Amino acid sequence: MGRVSRINRKKVWSAVALVAIVGLLLLPVLVSLPALAGGGAPEAAAPPPDAAKPPDAAAGKDGAPKVEKARDVFYKTEGIVSGAPAPKTADNTQFYPRYNFESRVLLWFANQQHLYYGSFVLAVPIFCMIIEFMGIVSKDKAMAKKYDQLAYDFIKISLTAYSLTAILGGILIFTFLTLYPAFFGYLSSIFRPVMHIYALLFVAESGTIYIYYYGWDKMKEGLLKWIHVSMSVVLNVIGTTLMMLANSWIGFMMSPAGVDEQGRYLGNIWHAIHTALWNPLNVHRILGNMAFGGGVVAAYAAYRFLSAKTEEERAHYDWMGYIAMAIGVAFLIPLPFAGYWLMREVYAYRQQMGITLMGGLLAWLFIIQATMIGILFLSSNYYLWQALGRMRGAEKYQRYIKYLVFVLVVGFLIFITPHTIVMTPAELKAMGGQQHPVLGNYGVMSAKNGGINVIITTTVLSFIWYQRGNKIPTVSWAKFGNIFMGCFFGLAYANIVWLAIYGYYIPANVRVGLSVPQVATTLSCLFFMTALNLVMLKGAKESGPIEWGKISVRSQYALIMLATAFTWMMGLMGYIRSSVRLFWHVNEIMRDNSPWAYTHTTGFAANMISFNVLFFWVTILFVFWLGTLGAKKVPVEAKVAVPGRAPQPVGGH
Repeated sequence: MGRVSRINRKKVWSAVALVAIVGLLLLPVLVSLPALAGGGAPEAAAPPPDAAKPPDAAAGKDGAPKVEKARDVFYKTEGIVSGAPAPKTADNTQFYPRYNFESRVLLWFANQQHLYYGSFVLAVPIFCMIIEFMGIVSKDKAMAKKYDQLAYDFIKISLTAYSLTAILGGILIFTFLTLYPAFFGYLSSIFRPVMHIYALLFVAESGTIYIYYYGWDKMKEGLLKWIHVSMSVVLNVIGTTLMMLANSWIGFMMSPAGVDEQGRYLGNIWHAIHTALWNPLNVHRILGNMAFGGGVVAAYAAYRFLSAKTEEERAHYDWMGYIAMAIGVAFLIPLPFAGYWLMREVYAYRQQMGITLMGGLLAWLFIIQATMIGILFLSSNYYLWQALGRMRGAEKYQRYIKYLVFVLVVGFLIFITPHTIVMTPAELKAMGGQQHPVLGNYGVMSAKNGGINVIITTTVLSFIWYQRGNKIPTVSWAKFGNIFMGCFFGLAYANIVWLAIYGYYIPANVRVGLSVPQVATTLSCLFFMTALNLVMLKGAKESGPIEWGKISVRSQYALIMLATAFTWMMGLMGYIRSSVRLFWHVNEIMRDNSPWAYTHTTGFAANMISFNVLFFWVTILFVFWLGTLGAKKVPVEAKVAVPGRAPQPVGGH
């Protein structure tokens, strides 16, 4: 009876905790309803009532207050003017306080570090939710324990990172307040209705993540475990909402809405949030955050694998690295398509912004971006090829790897080829123009789209080979299935290459539309062929077990390279996104009149991005080290034997 009573008390307290967290989630919305309904406290932004104005300017003929209306710069709808115009700044210490240093560099550093850690702590709880759910629904008790341990390891890593994210967020706010007070004051006057929502959601997220982590042991069975998983859902809803609110500020700076031409707020907060670029920014950033988070966790697993002292530890962290890498690559594959969507919306909003990005001042940065994308896919494929070594029977695929390398390298070289080259006058004269007579043909989007789609399709093929490494399909239609998959991939490659060549013979406005069938072909290989392969492998005969931990050290360096490339590319894309505004704080609304209102050289930007990457990895290694201090060895008799040398949990909780 006492045990039953204790279980009932645990259930009650777990339910109370869950209700409290949900209440914290809903509280900001309920509190904000009056502000949102009233247009966001316009009185605070309106001139004081005792301002010297002619009587007829302050009131209508009937004595009622005069209502001024203006037209939204994006939505073209009328709204009531509820705020002051964007401030007209000047190059002085009143608007731009400064140290004997470039203020923008300090802000760049603080913003980038906060973004790195924010992306990491957004992605990892999503991993935990997925993996913990997989453990609950798994019928294999040993695998369920492994999944549960893995999810716990993930959230343990992110806990220290979460504290650093909050600290860096505070540093970022103080940097804005002290170095760019006029700009920050204007931005907060627009988003005042949701500023307190952001703060309260952050408090709710903090409470949820700590209860989720420290309640792991208390809520590990039955109904309590389901309540625990539901808390992870609440945690991720809060985290995603925070990211979307932050994206609304970025979207407003690039493509303002909800204000008139003078920058005066028109009382509709949804218009200010839902700008032209908000939706593509949300999709692009959540995919990027997930891929980045998977890369960082994979690097942590590689770090623990390389420092492991026992076979059990190596097996566990080998498996952990594989899961993290698989998650990261799963979100990496659709990331280029989300990037194309974002660029398309940029062109649709302001064609000049798109030209500045892809064909003007910032065009060479996209060549660097293409190089980093190629490194990501090459590292992922290399890891999968090395991972075949941990499976008996996978030798049959080794002789084909050289062909995949050839296809990947050709696609990569086409993808990074520039259309125009920086040359001296003598070189320009010798070449006969800025475009090389041969290579210039591969620097256009028609060829680049073909190159990246070939790379992604090859990565999908490598993953399918890995899935089949130690398995032999036993379904009656296995031979037909293999022939069908081979023909499907062959036709997919032919279609992608043919569309890339066909693009040279049609007008540019038609050529742009060819990316749709190319993307559809690639995604068909990803979804249909992966699903078909899993069906074929159901009940498959194993030629040997997966020997976790029996993988080359080179594979772990590939994981570290993968994570570093993710980090560098995130810093690069953040710089590109900010630079496209050129000399505007808020595009075409509030001008940047600081002494640093210019675009840095590519070399300076690369050095600054590299410094941010180096600083992040030095600090994240410290976080990894802290994670090892709390790890406790599992007693030998407590370990569960798993067939196939699958990894055993090495950290207790």
